[in-house]
Amino acid sequence: MSTASTRLPEGRYGRSADERADHKLKIAGAVLGALLLALVGYFAYHYVGENKISAQVVSFQASDDAVRIHLEVHKDAGARGYCTLRSQAADGTEVGRADFRFDQDAKQIDQVLTLRTTSRGTTGELLGCHAG
Repeated sequence: MSTASTRLPEGRYGRSADERADHKLKIAGAVLGALLLALVGYFAYHYVGENKISAQVVSFQASDDAVRIHLEVHKDAGARGYCTLRSQAADGTEVGRADFRFDQDAKQIDQVLTLRTTSRGTTGELLGCHAG
Protein backbone atom coordinates (compact mmCIF):
# COMPACT_ATOMS: atom_id res chain seq x y z
CA MET A 1 0.00 0.00 0.00
CA SER A 2 1.14 3.53 -0.72
CA THR A 3 0.59 6.68 1.27
CA ALA A 4 -1.02 9.73 -0.24
CA SER A 5 1.22 12.78 -0.44
CA THR A 6 -0.03 16.02 1.15
CA ARG A 7 2.33 18.24 -0.82
CA LEU A 8 1.07 20.16 -3.81
CA PRO A 9 2.68 19.40 -7.16
CA GLU A 10 5.70 21.64 -7.92
CA GLY A 11 4.87 24.67 -10.08
CA ARG A 12 1.22 23.79 -10.55
CA TYR A 13 -0.35 26.51 -8.38
CA GLY A 14 2.12 29.41 -8.85
CA ARG A 15 4.81 30.67 -6.51
CA SER A 16 4.48 30.47 -2.77
CA ALA A 17 3.99 33.57 -0.61
CA ASP A 18 7.60 33.33 0.59
CA GLU A 19 8.93 33.40 -2.97
CA ARG A 20 6.78 36.46 -3.83
CA ALA A 21 8.01 38.26 -0.69
CA ASP A 22 11.65 37.43 -1.55
CA HIS A 23 11.17 38.79 -5.06
CA LYS A 24 9.66 42.07 -3.72
CA LEU A 25 12.52 42.45 -1.24
CA LYS A 26 15.08 41.99 -4.03
CA ILE A 27 13.39 44.67 -6.14
CA ALA A 28 13.17 47.08 -3.19
CA GLY A 29 16.84 46.46 -2.36
CA ALA A 30 17.91 47.10 -5.97
CA VAL A 31 15.90 50.37 -6.12
CA LEU A 32 17.28 51.61 -2.79
CA GLY A 33 20.83 50.66 -3.83
CA ALA A 34 20.46 52.58 -7.10
CA LEU A 35 19.13 55.63 -5.24
CA LEU A 36 22.01 55.52 -2.75
CA LEU A 37 24.52 55.26 -5.59
CA ALA A 38 22.93 58.23 -7.38
CA LEU A 39 23.01 60.29 -4.15
CA VAL A 40 26.68 59.52 -3.52
CA GLY A 41 27.49 60.41 -7.15
CA TYR A 42 25.60 63.71 -6.85
CA PHE A 43 27.48 64.78 -3.72
CA ALA A 44 30.84 63.63 -5.14
CA TYR A 45 30.28 65.65 -8.33
CA HIS A 46 29.39 68.80 -6.41
CA TYR A 47 32.28 68.36 -4.00
CA VAL A 48 34.86 67.90 -6.76
CA GLY A 49 33.23 69.83 -9.61
CA GLU A 50 32.11 72.92 -7.75
CA ASN A 51 35.43 73.68 -6.05
CA LYS A 52 37.05 75.78 -8.76
CA ILE A 53 39.60 77.39 -6.47
CA SER A 54 42.28 75.68 -4.41
CA ALA A 55 45.32 77.09 -2.66
CA GLN A 56 48.23 76.26 -0.42
CA VAL A 57 50.37 78.23 1.98
CA VAL A 58 53.96 78.31 0.76
CA SER A 59 55.35 80.18 3.76
CA PHE A 60 54.44 82.73 6.40
CA GLN A 61 56.29 85.33 8.47
CA ALA A 62 54.90 86.73 11.73
CA SER A 63 55.39 90.10 13.37
CA ASP A 64 53.72 91.72 16.40
CA ASP A 65 50.68 93.04 14.52
CA ALA A 66 50.54 91.07 11.23
CA VAL A 67 51.36 87.82 9.49
CA ARG A 68 52.63 87.86 5.90
CA ILE A 69 51.42 84.74 4.13
CA HIS A 70 52.75 83.58 0.75
CA LEU A 71 49.75 81.90 -0.91
CA GLU A 72 49.74 79.92 -4.15
CA VAL A 73 46.25 79.81 -5.70
CA HIS A 74 45.12 77.45 -8.50
CA LYS A 75 41.79 78.07 -10.23
CA ASP A 76 39.95 77.96 -13.53
CA ALA A 77 40.80 80.91 -15.78
CA GLY A 78 37.41 82.61 -15.43
CA ALA A 79 36.71 81.62 -11.84
CA ARG A 80 36.27 84.21 -9.14
CA GLY A 81 36.33 83.58 -5.42
CA TYR A 82 38.02 84.03 -2.09
CA CYS A 83 40.25 82.22 0.37
CA THR A 84 39.98 82.48 4.15
CA LEU A 85 43.21 82.81 6.13
CA ARG A 86 43.75 82.90 9.88
CA SER A 87 46.49 83.18 12.46
CA GLN A 88 46.66 81.87 16.01
CA ALA A 89 48.75 82.90 19.00
CA ALA A 90 51.05 80.48 20.83
CA ASP A 91 48.22 79.56 23.25
CA GLY A 92 45.88 78.65 20.37
CA THR A 93 43.60 81.68 20.44
CA GLU A 94 42.71 83.18 17.09
CA VAL A 95 44.38 86.57 16.61
CA GLY A 96 43.45 87.24 12.99
CA ARG A 97 41.11 86.04 10.25
CA ALA A 98 40.30 87.52 6.85
CA ASP A 99 38.98 86.68 3.39
CA PHE A 100 41.09 87.56 0.36
CA ARG A 101 39.45 87.76 -3.09
CA PHE A 102 40.97 86.37 -6.26
CA ASP A 103 39.23 87.73 -9.37
CA GLN A 104 42.15 87.67 -11.81
CA ASP A 105 41.85 85.69 -15.04
CA ALA A 106 45.10 83.79 -14.40
CA LYS A 107 45.01 80.07 -13.62
CA GLN A 108 47.78 80.34 -11.03
CA ILE A 109 48.34 83.25 -8.67
CA ASP A 110 51.36 83.60 -6.38
CA GLN A 111 50.71 86.36 -3.87
CA VAL A 112 52.04 87.51 -0.52
CA LEU A 113 49.14 88.68 1.65
CA THR A 114 49.22 90.64 4.90
CA LEU A 115 46.85 89.41 7.59
CA ARG A 116 46.44 91.96 10.40
CA THR A 117 46.46 90.45 13.91
CA THR A 118 45.47 91.64 17.38
CA SER A 119 48.68 90.24 18.89
CA ARG A 120 51.67 88.22 17.73
CA GLY A 121 50.54 85.31 15.59
CA THR A 122 52.51 82.09 15.43
CA THR A 123 50.66 80.45 12.53
CA GLY A 124 49.53 81.35 9.04
CA GLU A 125 46.75 78.95 8.04
CA LEU A 126 44.54 78.51 5.03
CA LEU A 127 41.02 77.57 6.16
CA GLY A 128 39.60 77.10 2.68
CA CYS A 129 38.73 78.63 -0.68
CA HIS A 130 35.29 79.14 -2.20
CA ALA A 131 34.08 80.09 -5.66
CA GLY A 132 31.74 83.02 -5.93
